[in-house]
Amino acid sequence: PPLLARWVPFAAVAAANCVNIPMMRQQELINGITVTDGDNNELGYSRRAAVKGIAQVVVSRITMAAPGMIILPIIMERLEKFPFMQRIRVLHGPLQVLFCGGFLLFMVPAACALFPQRCSLALADLEPELRDSIVAKHGDKVPYVYFNKGL
Repeated sequence: PPLLARWVPFAAVAAANCVNIPMMRQQELINGITVTDGDNNELGYSRRAAVKGIAQVVVSRITMAAPGMIILPIIMERLEKFPFMQRIRVLHGPLQVLFCGGFLLFMVPAACALFPQRCSLALADLEPELRDSIVAKHGDKVPYVYFNKGL
């Protein structure tokens, strides 16, 4: 189980992201985030859009951390079996930092690209009161609303 023990920090980071991001953005969950039409005209505030955006950010953040925290322990376990690695134990930490930085160099843009920055939500999926007010003002001209999911 030493390899399994090396994955415990990833579980902690994933759990922390699941708690931290919604807590930091709780005002959006309470009050909603701005939704707009295709021409960027403000239509109102939606809590459901906030939930979708925050969920996507949580998935992106966990994806961002995953390779450095899941693959790196496997790489290090294999490398540590080589005789030259056993002679330079003092460099294990800096080597892990270097590898982790390399993973992040590629994973930050990849994870941010998983979902579009400007997300859409079908009008039918909005809160009934917001949906009714949009239909009353615009009729059926607005099938989707758009919002910024955040980072």
